[in-house]
Amino acid sequence: IMSAPILAKPQLRGLLAKRLRFHIITAFILSLGCATMYKFGVAEPGKKAYQNVYRRYDAVKDFEEMNQAGVFQYRKP
Repeated sequence: IMSAPILAKPQLRGLLAKRLRFHIITAFILSLGCATMYKFGVAEPGKKAYQNVYRRYDAVKDFEEMNQAGVFQYRKP
């Protein structure tokens, strides 16, 4: 008579804590990676683009061009 192979008992005690620890650490690392990629891929280039625009921006010249184009209208009360 052949006997069936003995199966190992599944780990039930502490399984939730073990899985949660793994998933929380993984989520933390992934969120740090995403935040870093956003900072250097989106935020910093945006800051540099605004700096370049306002470095060359002349508000008085822009106002005079809009005034000559008739953008501003004034009505006497």
